[in-house]
Amino acid sequence: MSVLNGEMVQSAIHGFMYFGDIVFAVSGALAAGRRRMDIVGYVLIGTITGLGGGSLRDVLLDRPVWWTREPVELYLCIMATLLTYFCRLEIKDRYKATSWFDALGLSAFAVTGSTVALQVGVPWTIAVFMGVMTATGGGVIRDVLTGNPPMILCAGEFYAVAALAGSFVNVGMLQLQIQPEVAMAAGFMATLIMRGASMIFNIRLGPPGEFVRVGGRNNKRTYPNHKQTPIRSGEA
Repeated sequence: MSVLNGEMVQSAIHGFMYFGDIVFAVSGALAAGRRRMDIVGYVLIGTITGLGGGSLRDVLLDRPVWWTREPVELYLCIMATLLTYFCRLEIKDRYKATSWFDALGLSAFAVTGSTVALQVGVPWTIAVFMGVMTATGGGVIRDVLTGNPPMILCAGEFYAVAALAGSFVNVGMLQLQIQPEVAMAAGFMATLIMRGASMIFNIRLGPPGEFVRVGGRNNKRTYPNHKQTPIRSGEA
């Protein structure tokens, strides 16, 4: 698939990748803010969130980890976390804001991860899996480091499923020789629409006998760490 090696395709990959770095880094910084971390914690959590999924992908594909050669991604993540730290954005619901930034990063990395995998020459099924892993890896690391249940493990969440759908749309269109830029845009929107709709309308996968659940009781686990941290004795 020589069409995947064109200059415009590389520009599209970099554009989605840098966008994903920024929004994922902001989601990590917001998660650090909920834990009242200092500036080092902001930078650490935000940067790992932005770079984690792509780094895992590159290691598994046995290719150089991109940001160690071209540290633009690293700089973007650091800048995004520092801006989040110093601007102290007045966000009414930080849990919800984190999830929306996370959804944007999920969508961007689903298409970049799957496209990069196809460029390496792996089968399309592996490319789809690499898209899901790239999209979800940073968020898993963020949630673990901030003491939240990883979103991908929360029962019923349209999280990995949304990334899977976007990766499948992107890879499927590329296999049909559709222009890569169009395929990536379609995969991005498929992930974002599915993930966004699941948060807005509380759509969840159900237990056996109830495949999909729409609406009903509001499950606050849609937004990670939606619980009050108990105050220890002696703390104000």
